[in-house]
Amino acid sequence: MSYDFNSLEAKWQKYWAENQTFKAENNSSKPKYYVLDMFPYPSGAGLHVGHPLGYIASDIYARYKRHKGFNVLHPQGYDSFGLPAEQYAIQTGQHPAITTKENITRYREQLDKIGFSFDWSREVRTSDPSFYKWTQWIFIQLFDSWYDFDSDKARAITDLEAIFSEKGNATINASCDEDVTIFSADQWNAFSSKEKQEVLLKYRLTYLAETEVNWCPQLGTVLANDEIVNGVSERGSYPVIRKKMTQWSMRISAYAQRLLDGLQTIDWPQPLKDSQTNWIGRSQGASVVFNVKDHNEVIEVFTTRPDTIYGVSFMTLAPEHELVQKITTADQKQEVEAYIEATAKRSERERMADVKTISGVFTGAYAEHPFTKESIPVWIGDYVLAGYGTGAVMAVPCGDQRDYDFAKHFDITIPNIFDGVDISEEAFADKDTTVIANSDFLNGLSYKEATKKAIEELEKLGQGEGKINYRLRDAVFSRQRYWGEPFPVYYVDGMPQMIAKEHLPIQLPEVEKYLPTETGEPPLGRATVWAWNTDTNEVVSNDQIDHKTVFPLELNTMPGWAGSSYYFNRYMDPHNEEEVFSKEAITYWKEVDLYIGGSEHATGHLLYARFWQKFLFDHGYVLVDEFAKKLINQGMILGTSAIVYRVSGTNTYVSKGLKDQHETEELRVDVNLINSSDELDVEALRNWQPQFKDAEFLLEDDKYVVGREVEKMSKRWFNVVNPDDICNDYGADTLRLYEMFLGPLEQAKPWNTAGITGVHSFLKKLWKLYHNGDTFEVTDAEPTKENLKTLHKTIKKVEEDIENFSFNTSVSTFMIAVNELTAQKCKSRQVLESLLVLISPYAPHIAEELWSRLGHENSISTTSFPQFDASHLVESAKVYPISFNGKKRFELELPLDMSKEDIEAAVMAHEKTQQQLAGRAPKKVIVVPGKIVNVVG
Repeated sequence: MSYDFNSLEAKWQKYWAENQTFKAENNSSKPKYYVLDMFPYPSGAGLHVGHPLGYIASDIYARYKRHKGFNVLHPQGYDSFGLPAEQYAIQTGQHPAITTKENITRYREQLDKIGFSFDWSREVRTSDPSFYKWTQWIFIQLFDSWYDFDSDKARAITDLEAIFSEKGNATINASCDEDVTIFSADQWNAFSSKEKQEVLLKYRLTYLAETEVNWCPQLGTVLANDEIVNGVSERGSYPVIRKKMTQWSMRISAYAQRLLDGLQTIDWPQPLKDSQTNWIGRSQGASVVFNVKDHNEVIEVFTTRPDTIYGVSFMTLAPEHELVQKITTADQKQEVEAYIEATAKRSERERMADVKTISGVFTGAYAEHPFTKESIPVWIGDYVLAGYGTGAVMAVPCGDQRDYDFAKHFDITIPNIFDGVDISEEAFADKDTTVIANSDFLNGLSYKEATKKAIEELEKLGQGEGKINYRLRDAVFSRQRYWGEPFPVYYVDGMPQMIAKEHLPIQLPEVEKYLPTETGEPPLGRATVWAWNTDTNEVVSNDQIDHKTVFPLELNTMPGWAGSSYYFNRYMDPHNEEEVFSKEAITYWKEVDLYIGGSEHATGHLLYARFWQKFLFDHGYVLVDEFAKKLINQGMILGTSAIVYRVSGTNTYVSKGLKDQHETEELRVDVNLINSSDELDVEALRNWQPQFKDAEFLLEDDKYVVGREVEKMSKRWFNVVNPDDICNDYGADTLRLYEMFLGPLEQAKPWNTAGITGVHSFLKKLWKLYHNGDTFEVTDAEPTKENLKTLHKTIKKVEEDIENFSFNTSVSTFMIAVNELTAQKCKSRQVLESLLVLISPYAPHIAEELWSRLGHENSISTTSFPQFDASHLVESAKVYPISFNGKKRFELELPLDMSKEDIEAAVMAHEKTQQQLAGRAPKKVIVVPGKIVNVVG
């Protein structure tokens, strides 16, 4: 009977779906284990073979844990809000919900075809109102909270109001805006309702503020830093400029230290931890205040080297700094404004990465040195960022290379405060030996001594203090898009009001177009039914707005990371309509035990998710403040692109071996037009794209040979391999095994379809092991010693591999085991049943089919993992090589527990020894127990 993988895989996928084989219960006497994948964004392109890599790995581990007696939660869903669907809607006029639903259907078909053990009863979609109801609810909880540094946690805003009414805010140690003013209880109680709301907005964990953002005019939206590549939008490669907008922000900076500390408690890859550590950017130093001459303004800077304060020779403000417009003199105004306009066209990443360009403009203003009272020129320069630190730096050219280059370029005086110490970064970084000179009361002090003294003197003047600073900035939470979670916010007298939980979700309204309005409002500005009636608690027509009982709703939507910041908890209780998740579910599942996903999310999704988890923990909604105990970043499966060579300026293409004879340009073509020998189907190429229809092809040996390049698998490079094709041609089990066989999970590895045949041949050999021709043949015969040895060394290796996530070596182990058992002609049920359980996490379809043919009615997934018995690997005998004068003549198997004397006696008594000696007496017999015997004649 042949291995008909197509029919048996369809059969078992249907069985799993109908019987909900992998459905997890929220209560079980079994220990729990929660395995999670970063859920996919369902694009129109569907999956390519690179996408399932992490899913296959997590599925193997989930299935293994079920075999080990765990109640396993392995859910899946869709991160279904996003810019691509909206851009497609703009181009076609089709509602994003329609394309998103179609894409999800396609993804589900592909995922099911690969045979994943997902609990689909818990599926979530971030664009489903039943899900984003709770995203809106969490937003409201953040709005109704503030961060208390004394208790180091988020607290209810009502607590803060109570403190204000009793004591004012002088004693509050909170995360808040920089411009908060001190007021008494009497003053607070005398404030109007609006004034109180304005004050509270400066403390809330989500708040409105005018923020520098990355604005992409063509996309009509704000972009996060990680959505910009080389100064243009990742989506569409459109220009991005910096501009100020009133935005919702999240006060993630309040959690900076806890986010750092939490990294020490979780088993995540060190490079990912390093990325988050650097992104948070903790540094210790001092806040220094410089008075601006002839202005009632001050410039605050943060420096990690307050000991160098006597070396300050100029100051640089970010072009966007709020003081620039206030202090710039009339003579410098035109030049400053031109520079600001030019800077707005460069992204923050461009400015941070550009260490070579020296540019800046003098404002005409001067600051006053806090100690010498000397005038310090104030410049603006795009190497200073408004959102980093205070947006201002005190420049010390003798201690910083960039400041030095700037000063030399603009001919600014460079005072030297280091006595005989060079200004290289290496020398300056040696803080223990750096000695201060030309610095008045700091002269002769080491770095540490001078730092302490400088801070003390600044505090006496009221112009500085010791401070810990974080690079982490509050996260902009508004997007000028349609396809995102609506904010549950309406506005009364310009102040945001939250919609009560019982009226959620606030669903997206219909709009005629998905573009911003002609006046620059977000797409929701096109909605005609987008106002909130506070009497009826419902969304009503805009023409009913009277600012008495009917008010305008927020026009922005939430960013893509909103839903992904808590979805892992919602899986624990996805159908709960009364609360975000029940205590019972959270208590049972608690956290993710294993999370698998891409490293590209290090400072995006993973940082924001940790922030939301800690916030929910502060309020008791979750029981742990880190959501995932262990995280693995799977490597990328790379595509092998196919390259044709066009002779420059012509429509002639030369084969790879001829390209050096011409000046050529490289073009990538569809890899499906190439055979395993790298030969191009020229006629198929002519039909593929119009540009090739009338092209001339210069061949070598009557063939066109393409070049190959290993690079990211992408539609852009035409090197995408569809998993459906692999499943159709070789089966899902082959795909699963091959993806694991390619190499270590965490490493990048190239895809080569030609190599898949070896894995497919292995599965056919596995199938034959259970058959005698067309007959299924497994017996109750006792296994031989060799059978048991093969089985138990396989159990040991596979269990170790799975526990260590070394899935690639398990596949090799299976191949060895099947080869050995085939050679042994093993048909023992005891051995072959256990072998199926071992292989079932990797190749579940063939395992289920053979398991059922063995007479079992239940799914193999319910069966216990085989127990390793070391005794089967203990050697009781040794096959000794018997040598004469150093040359091996025959082998002899002897018990391992024999003494040297007994071994020698057995060898000497053997007939082959007598033949070799031919009656002669040996000079000596060398015996090394367990290794060799050498007879010296």
